[in-house]
Amino acid sequence: MASQVKGTVLLLPGYTGSKEDFIVLQPLLAAAGYRTVAVDGRGQYESPGPRDDEAPYAQTELARDVLAQAHTVGAPVHLLGHSLGGQIARAAVLLDASPFVSLTLMASGPAQISVPQQQRVKLLRDALAVMDMAEVWEAIQAMEPPEDVDAGDIDEGLADGEDLRRRWLRNSPAQLLATGRQLCVEPDRVAELVAVGLPVHVLSGDRDDTWPVPLLDEMATRLGAERTVVAHAEHSPNTEQPGHTARALTAFWDRFAQPV
Repeated sequence: MASQVKGTVLLLPGYTGSKEDFIVLQPLLAAAGYRTVAVDGRGQYESPGPRDDEAPYAQTELARDVLAQAHTVGAPVHLLGHSLGGQIARAAVLLDASPFVSLTLMASGPAQISVPQQQRVKLLRDALAVMDMAEVWEAIQAMEPPEDVDAGDIDEGLADGEDLRRRWLRNSPAQLLATGRQLCVEPDRVAELVAVGLPVHVLSGDRDDTWPVPLLDEMATRLGAERTVVAHAEHSPNTEQPGHTARALTAFWDRFAQPV
């Protein structure tokens, strides 16, 4: 464990994900001197939210939650969002950048997700319209090989099937519907983010079906951002290559470190 705390990091998970997605990464960041706080978003796993009303999951509402979380854990903080969490993080910064030292977009692109992923989200939304959460879980298990279920958002290596099922069942269906729709229609807000002037790090695996890697490269160029491509990782470098990911993150944050 590092003897000095260099800064605090707020970690936001992706669609269908939870704070547990960062469970391998956090000790590595702590060893490098960073206090980390991983959260479930409103309606995710252990953060309760309405189950049948989508309005509380509007992106602006979720962004305001992030601003409140940043102040609660002790701003200024480094903000990191994975996938959907990256787009919510961006929305928070665009509302008010003052609580943040930097923004890291992990496997999170400039606008809507790829067409194949939009089709997957539509299948999930259609299923949620006629099934309860337990029935949808069983349908997912029946349709996909176990190694592919929830790939990219849930750390399967640290939980057995029953644990993953328990996390899934505690997600709000309304949250999944609302944020799934956001992923499919998110506009390109890169120019707005550039205007804020906050240091940005774009990190991804070397393969990504949700936002193609060349698109992430282009976004980083437009942002004038630090760019890290993690070898042998796909949509979740935080769980697939945590060591490489931690080193890249801490090297970026170290530029702004003021030990406390």
